[in-house]
Amino acid sequence: MLVTSTLEFDEASKALIKARSGLVKGAKSTGDLIGTYADALCVMFNVFDDVGDLLTPWYELKGKAKSGIKGERAAFASEMLAAGFKTPTVDVYWQRVKEASGYITPKNRVSGSTGIDAKNKADLQTIINRIFAGDEAGDSSGAISSEYKGQLMDIFEALGGDVNKLGTK
Repeated sequence: MLVTSTLEFDEASKALIKARSGLVKGAKSTGDLIGTYADALCVMFNVFDDVGDLLTPWYELKGKAKSGIKGERAAFASEMLAAGFKTPTVDVYWQRVKEASGYITPKNRVSGSTGIDAKNKADLQTIINRIFAGDEAGDSSGAISSEYKGQLMDIFEALGGDVNKLGTK
């Protein structure tokens, strides 16, 4: 729209504000809708013990127990595709439903110790295992590293590493 008067500017401004508010309201309700669907999936598919404690959430089910989830996922995808959404969007929404059900994506999971010593221990393990592999293969390009392998192993052990697990896969 080409704005040529203050009246047209005012109308365009009001339309913009209304559109923005509509999008924000819709986005907020999407979260509520996802939460409601996630709750329904939990009620339908979560596995509980006799006293009502959660044993397995629906998104961790395996084998035959997962067949109902597979069917629901297919129905969900079918409806979304029929509504005009593309597969990547369907996948994102399914992921959001899983997260609303309690699933923690790998990138958001708390991992083991990530301090300097822990990282150095992991790096040393890689280095020492590389030296072992080179020694076993008869690769002479690691001759100097092999000379210091014992000292590296001592440092690895001092950092809390188990030297008995070195050189194993």
